[in-house]
Amino acid sequence: MKKFIIFLFVVIFTLTACSSSATYETIAIDDIPLKVEEGYKVIDVRETGEYGAGHIPGSLNKPLSEIKNGDIEGLDKNQKYIVICQSGNRSKEASSILFDEDFMILNVSEGMSSWTGPVEKK
Repeated sequence: MKKFIIFLFVVIFTLTACSSSATYETIAIDDIPLKVEEGYKVIDVRETGEYGAGHIPGSLNKPLSEIKNGDIEGLDKNQKYIVICQSGNRSKEASSILFDEDFMILNVSEGMSSWTGPVEKK
């Protein structure tokens, strides 16, 4: 019985030690310009109509609905990305999905509703 308990302890310890709790990093909206200078590209996960009404210049529109369906075509796993939406909720979900697919992700805690920088309309 003693050997079994020790064995069980070793197994549990090993599984706990090997589990990964790594996740994406979250940044403030004011950090976007600096991160873009460092080589990050912005992915706006709002729907196309929302994106067209005003988005960060140079950002890429990849709606959450497409990401959830597995459509990550056009995204490069060697590129670092900043993920933004309108309020921060959809970007969280998209960041989680993309991070799980091995993309280098920074999630913006706020959304475009808090963006005070320049916007482009399409």
